[in-house]
Amino acid sequence: MIITDTIPKIRVSLATLAFALAAAGAAPLLAQEQASESDDADRASPVIVVTGEGLEDPLSSVAYDTRYIEREQLVSAASGRIEDALSGIAGFQQFRRSDSRSANPSAQGATLRALGGNATSRALVLLDGVPMADPFFGYIPFSAIDPERLSYAKVTRGGGSGPFGAGALAGTIELVSADAATLGTASGRVLSNNRGETEAAATLAGNLGRGFATISGRWDRGKGFYTTPTDQRVPATARAAYDSWSIQLRGVAPISDTVELQARGLVYEDNRTLRFDGADNSMEGQDASLRLVGTGDWQFDLLGYVQARNFTNVVVSSTRFVPVLDQRNTPATGIGGKFELRPPSGDAHELRLGVDYRLADGELFETAISAFSGNVTERRNAGGRNSNLGLFIEDDYSIGPVVLTAGARADRYSISGGFYTSVDGNGSIVSDEAFEDRSGWIGSFRGGAMVGLANGMRLRVAGYTGLRLPTLNELYRPFVVFPVTTLANEDLKPERLEGFEIGLDYSRGDRLDLGLTLFDNTVRDAIANVTLDATTRQRLNIDSIRARGVEASAALAFGKLRVNSSLAYVDAETREEGQAFNGNRPSQSPSWIGSATASWSFAERGLAALTLRHVGKQFEDDLESDALPAATTVDAYVEFPITNALAVVLRGENLTEETIVTRNQGGSVDFGAPRTLWAGLKLGL
Repeated sequence: MIITDTIPKIRVSLATLAFALAAAGAAPLLAQEQASESDDADRASPVIVVTGEGLEDPLSSVAYDTRYIEREQLVSAASGRIEDALSGIAGFQQFRRSDSRSANPSAQGATLRALGGNATSRALVLLDGVPMADPFFGYIPFSAIDPERLSYAKVTRGGGSGPFGAGALAGTIELVSADAATLGTASGRVLSNNRGETEAAATLAGNLGRGFATISGRWDRGKGFYTTPTDQRVPATARAAYDSWSIQLRGVAPISDTVELQARGLVYEDNRTLRFDGADNSMEGQDASLRLVGTGDWQFDLLGYVQARNFTNVVVSSTRFVPVLDQRNTPATGIGGKFELRPPSGDAHELRLGVDYRLADGELFETAISAFSGNVTERRNAGGRNSNLGLFIEDDYSIGPVVLTAGARADRYSISGGFYTSVDGNGSIVSDEAFEDRSGWIGSFRGGAMVGLANGMRLRVAGYTGLRLPTLNELYRPFVVFPVTTLANEDLKPERLEGFEIGLDYSRGDRLDLGLTLFDNTVRDAIANVTLDATTRQRLNIDSIRARGVEASAALAFGKLRVNSSLAYVDAETREEGQAFNGNRPSQSPSWIGSATASWSFAERGLAALTLRHVGKQFEDDLESDALPAATTVDAYVEFPITNALAVVLRGENLTEETIVTRNQGGSVDFGAPRTLWAGLKLGL
């Protein structure tokens, strides 16, 4: 028996592109139909304003630890990357400190509150309401999300029970695309850095009838930097080269004076090289979504999406420097949607009812290769299907200065179709397993209160539970970061969260906004990469990960000068009686994370920003045997207008040349980005 790729490697399919283009094109066509009405009808009809956003934030949002990142902060990140901008909220982190130019994509899960320990996202990341996590791995395709396309980001730390709440174990990160007025008729930028790497992007946006449409593209490429220290380099050592592009089409049009149709298509590809020549990986995707938002007396949000994703990865031996594993194909499909209804209930009362569904289907094809002969030693094929159907309700009351909220979810999950097959180089069967299907119901809840005190002070308290299904990657895909092999585990159970928090906020208009939150969150049956021996780890459910800490934020405005800062301290530990890691910190989870940005607006469209960021000491593994030292970096951004439409942009990453250790396995080390200086032009019409 010889395994072949029964699903070919996903490319940009014409069908998916056609769907995305048709969806994006629906907005202007519908808008033109609206515009073709007679002048008399136009004068008689009400003014229709389309936003391209979902429903307004529910009353309940004030009871939870919610923070916003405005557009100015998003677009002034020194690296130009969304994960860098999100780091302005303390507690946000990926599994490793590398960004989407020099990290393996499968390590780019997003989490909050030090509830990490593996590379999968424990935070729910939404783009215009659509979950962005890869259906197979759970990572976030950060390189496909350009901050310039966004209006703002909303980050809620702590578990959630609203739409898609089954993925919001550590919190929710909501990214909202900008409308045509914000983007401008035409905009773009071209930059190059001191290594000759380039970043180029362009956007066209316009009002079509009573709606609008946008198309944007971005291309990043470069030879990268050496992640390997000088004393560990060999002839096969390679720079972290990268080449990525993405195109997004979006259309918004009114269906009536209270209903709008939103459509979005996103296509992207990303190729990277890590550490050695030939150690190449790639990810690609084609996403499309349609959304109907109603803002009348009966408010509603109806969303549907489809995602086609793929990932490849070549592992190169660190002793013989030849390929030893070719993860040549990992096709995955994500399908889902939601319906949320807010019936009329008065200004002081808000009821939310809804249902959401997600399906993840994917499989892995990989080939193991002898480092000595170059012959194929084993071919493996594994995969399965996860699905989740959630029913949710949330009820909010505003009683004078008090807001009360309570919500619940019931989730029907299914883990099915799991299999693992392998054959040796001669085609003889080594393993052929079909795993038992599993399903069940899990309930989760959240509730809170906000009390408005005197002089802009607000007290809030909240408690919540939540859940996260194991990903197909955790269930079925082993992986190698030489010399350590991490085994999959088809018997993993869903993770459960229990948590509470108390917070105090203070604001004085637009000039001052302070926040302080104390929290205690525990993940039961947490999925961790547990060390079995010197060269083997396995994904296992451990008793718990408990994270207790404090989060503080401050935003100050003095005329054209703004300061935004965020600081988090988390005492996190893994718990499993009798195990060597009991009481240790979760791997890759620092105690201290902080960020402060001072920005100054000048002239017309002029902006200067300076960012100080600190990440505390963390450990590579569950046994705390290999440390990653603390790192403090300084970044800068300057946008200087030379005409009404053209500006010079200067950016500086890691200006102090801080050594950022991103991986340490027995002294084999990788570094993050060194000092990087960018210069270019930015156009805005």
